[in-house]
Amino acid sequence: MDFFENVLIIFTIPAEYTEQSKGILRKCIHDAGLTEAAAIHCLSVLDEHFLTDDGTSFLIVDCGGGTVDLTTRKLLPNKRLGEVTERTGDYCGSTFVDDEFIKFMKLKVGESAMNSLETHRYGQFQYMVQEFCRRVKLPFTGNKEDFKIFDLDIEELCPMLKQYVTGAERERLEKDEWIIELKFEDVKAMFNPVIQKIIRLISGQLSTGGVCTIMFLVGGFSESKYLQSRIKKTFNYIRTIAVPKQPQAAIVRGALEYGLKMDVIETRVLKYTYGIETENVFNETTDPEHLSIDGRYIFKFYRLVEKGREVGVDETFGAIFRPLEHTTHLRFSLYTSTNLNEVYCEGLEKLGELIVDMPDTHLGKERPVEFKLIFGQMEITATARNQLTGQEYKANFRLEF
Repeated sequence: MDFFENVLIIFTIPAEYTEQSKGILRKCIHDAGLTEAAAIHCLSVLDEHFLTDDGTSFLIVDCGGGTVDLTTRKLLPNKRLGEVTERTGDYCGSTFVDDEFIKFMKLKVGESAMNSLETHRYGQFQYMVQEFCRRVKLPFTGNKEDFKIFDLDIEELCPMLKQYVTGAERERLEKDEWIIELKFEDVKAMFNPVIQKIIRLISGQLSTGGVCTIMFLVGGFSESKYLQSRIKKTFNYIRTIAVPKQPQAAIVRGALEYGLKMDVIETRVLKYTYGIETENVFNETTDPEHLSIDGRYIFKFYRLVEKGREVGVDETFGAIFRPLEHTTHLRFSLYTSTNLNEVYCEGLEKLGELIVDMPDTHLGKERPVEFKLIFGQMEITATARNQLTGQEYKANFRLEF
């Protein structure tokens, strides 16, 4: 996904998408690494806070609708950026406050009633949620003095819901003239589990990222005054906690800036361990039997570079490999792992493969091939060079942020 697609995807979420489709889209946005774009935009904001010294570290907390993503960056010479820690994130964006509101409504009108409304009258279901966001969620500050009890009038906001309400819930609502009160503690309880997950994510980043001078809150959810106040209160030891102007646009601006000047990013911290599959002699004492090939050989994971390592753009990792005596090709299958000390490739994600022709079988194993991984701006380049013939092979893979 190039950076133009990254920008466009923010604006193309049809309202009629199913929750499954939204979940897939959330994952795509999360995997696109948009915290990098936000970091680039915040780089231009550092001057406003007089933080322009090389080595200054800052944390980006991108609070979106579906996900919250974090990255800790450091300022390098010539206004370049390095990455301090492995990126983290979770599904705890603002839409999960909406989910808490829906849970609240299920307690008031009955779970089956809300499920029927969502299935058969999705437009009214969405309108009710949107009105909650506009009139309750967005203005909520977390200060009781600012809060006015919100009367949710079902007959006004969602009249079709009435036909699905039965039993004790219907009797109670008829008595209350189909009005449900949203009190301060009710709304606060909708925010708290979501905000607590965000606070845990921030704590995790700070515990591994060393001294952090400034924290930037970007993304639409960061406009929440309650979220801002909870974060500032919890992390009051950080010198500056800032919300850039129009935080929802920070990613788009950063993506545009990145597209114009892609050499801003100088280092990244790898989220995965990268390695290839190599054939080894099977050891019946230590190796699992079900992975053996005729009880003689076994494929194992050969680590080229481990997760958590800071790598520079275009930094290279590789080694020399040799084929088996009678094979006419050497296959390099590239895998990623979330572990540091992976042994086998079973269950790992395969990124792809590169096949090198080795026709000179009379040379046996003495046919060295140099294999390298090059970590570029947006992708990984795998190269293989037959050292006897000089023939080179190349393949590109998406860099997982």
